[in-house]
Amino acid sequence: MTKAVSPRPFTLTAAIDYANADPHVGHAYEKILADVIARFQRLCGRDVFFVTGVDQHGQKVEQAAKRLGMDVRSFVDHIAIRFRTLWETLGITYDCWATTTHSLHQQVVCKVLRQLFSAGDLYKSTYRGFYSIRQEHFLTDKDRDETGEFGPEWGEVIFLEEGNWYFRLLIQHL
Repeated sequence: MTKAVSPRPFTLTAAIDYANADPHVGHAYEKILADVIARFQRLCGRDVFFVTGVDQHGQKVEQAAKRLGMDVRSFVDHIAIRFRTLWETLGITYDCWATTTHSLHQQVVCKVLRQLFSAGDLYKSTYRGFYSIRQEHFLTDKDRDETGEFGPEWGEVIFLEEGNWYFRLLIQHL
């Protein structure tokens, strides 16, 4: 097979999975598909950069650690090892392992947020609405079932009122 070398690099970002439980078949399915794409692009001569990892923040993560009587950092570090072990077992050929607790991630996020804030692209406002703790998702009336209730797939739903930061999306950004 002759490789058709492309001068353009190929970046593939797979999901960074929530570190609130052990990996399951859904995680494996997505990473296997991403790995197939990365391998194919490499066979075609492309310079591939394949990123995956875990998101170690969020209410679900904190609750899972608490249920097991662990501090959050120890818990997420343990779960991250479980994910990496599975990817190694499956032969997933990622190039970069990203975690939201890594100092580089934190530095980049802080830099981007400072730039957005300085440019006036962030503003604070109050949000009021229903929130699914399980899904970490704000709900609307469209999420209600035919009886007007939020279905069991949402888990515990609470009414929340809190201050949040918002991104000012203007036409010039598009």
